[in-house]
Amino acid sequence: MQKNFEKIYNEYRNQSEQQTSFDARQELLDGQEEIIAVRKNDSGDMIAFKTNTGRELDYLIALNEAKAGKIAHIDVFHKYGKDIIRSQPDGIIENNLSNLPQF
Repeated sequence: MQKNFEKIYNEYRNQSEQQTSFDARQELLDGQEEIIAVRKNDSGDMIAFKTNTGRELDYLIALNEAKAGKIAHIDVFHKYGKDIIRSQPDGIIENNLSNLPQF
């Protein structure tokens, strides 16, 4: 019997997307804010973030709030000797920080 690997993978992706959507709704219900826009400098680096509540956070405040779990869908990782904010890798390109509108 030959397995249909593509069908199995697509079912997995569909389940993952449904779980991600559920998790996102649950996180926001838990009082977390969501980043909806970014500000970039001339080099294209993100320097500030706007949340769904209208708050504008500089990089350090956003970093500290992300570490404290106050911002949904954001990971903090250590690279190049410093902490860096990034989108959670959920497979949804549209919600990546670099793809959000600028303010």
